[in-house]
Amino acid sequence: MNTAHTAATSASDQRNFDADAFWQQFQHREAQVGSIRLHYVEGGQGRPLLLIPGWPQSWYTWRHVMPALAANGRRVIAVDPRGLGDSDKPVDGYDLGTVARDLRQFALQTELMAEGPVDVAGHDIGAWIGYAWAADWPGDIGRLALYDAALPGITPPAPAGNLSAEANIRAWHFGFNRLVDLPELLVEGRERAYLDWLFRAKLRVWSAITTADLDEYTRVFSAPGAARAGFAYYRTLFNGDGLEQNRKRATQRLSIPVMAWGASDGVGNVLLNTLRGIAEDVAGGTIEACGHYVPEEAPETVIRQLTAFFTD
Repeated sequence: MNTAHTAATSASDQRNFDADAFWQQFQHREAQVGSIRLHYVEGGQGRPLLLIPGWPQSWYTWRHVMPALAANGRRVIAVDPRGLGDSDKPVDGYDLGTVARDLRQFALQTELMAEGPVDVAGHDIGAWIGYAWAADWPGDIGRLALYDAALPGITPPAPAGNLSAEANIRAWHFGFNRLVDLPELLVEGRERAYLDWLFRAKLRVWSAITTADLDEYTRVFSAPGAARAGFAYYRTLFNGDGLEQNRKRATQRLSIPVMAWGASDGVGNVLLNTLRGIAEDVAGGTIEACGHYVPEEAPETVIRQLTAFFTD
């Protein structure tokens, strides 16, 4: 099945985060995976469903989605990959193979695959990681849902030349983040302003990230080594070796069901079209009236999509 759809958001798609109710159901936890400590938030009972966030965020990007998924009978786990959120921030190991191996070991240690392959959803960098994991260890993941990302080395690059103003706002950080030392020099002490600019530039629904949400993202991004670790994902992947590794992954088509949704103000159908070339069973499309931060801008839509996709 290779089906493209559109999904429309509305004012009713928004949710307010009730922290008191959330923490009655979910708990902070940690797992030691090799030499690094991974932080995650878990709640609910049933078949495991693992959520992977993107940069410059953390598990917190899934906060609106998690309670509904747990209420639908799932054990929901949102993990901070190495370098993100409250997980450890080692100097190296930010290639997708290593990060995917981290999460594979994490899944084994927390028994997410005790009864078979685990269902996985990823957004942004989380989509890169989820894809790499599914490609490198084909038996680990049962179903894979990906949100608003291009797959480096696989998605065709944008045409050369000057980008439009709109495209430049969306993509400028890919070059900036790869620079050695300069991003840290410019961002240190200005983390909140930097994140606020990023969010405002790529949001369609500005109310989706509140002052309190910005506080939380600033907290984790300002931690020692956090900015460097986040930039390391781009420095490691967007070079000859990193891109070539992903191209090699794409030579083995995924056989598992894959769902790929882009945002109308993000990658649109680019993600879906990319997956059609490297997977056998793909559905998805574009979420209309939505910016890049899909789990926060359109949580009700994401809940409906994930619930339907991950239901037997």
